[in-house]
Amino acid sequence: MPNIALELGKQSATLGVKSAYGEQQDLDGIRIVPVALTWSGFGGGADEAGNGGGGGGSVAIPVGAYIRHGDELRFEPNIVSLIAVSIPFVWVAGRALSRVIKFLKK
Repeated sequence: MPNIALELGKQSATLGVKSAYGEQQDLDGIRIVPVALTWSGFGGGADEAGNGGGGGGSVAIPVGAYIRHGDELRFEPNIVSLIAVSIPFVWVAGRALSRVIKFLKK
C-alpha cells in the first residue's frame, strides 16, 4: 500500500507558481491575473506495530491581482486580506513596543 503522505507531498511540490498565480482573465479589454499566497504541509507516521496515519492541509490567501490595461501594468491589492493580515501584526508589534518601553524605563 503506498504511503499517502508521500504521494500528496510529491503532488503538492509540482504546483509551484501555478498555485500562486491564477489563470489570466480578459474583461472588456482588461487583462487580470489573480495572485495568492499559498502554502501546504503534510505529515505522517507509524508506531512499532505498523499502525499509522497521516494528514495534510493547504491554505490560499488572495493577495490581489495584476491588471493590464493597454500598456499600463499595475498591482491592485486585496484590501480585505491586507487588513486581516495586518491586525495580528499590529497587535504583536504594539505588545513588543510596550514591553521595550517598560524595559527602557527601568
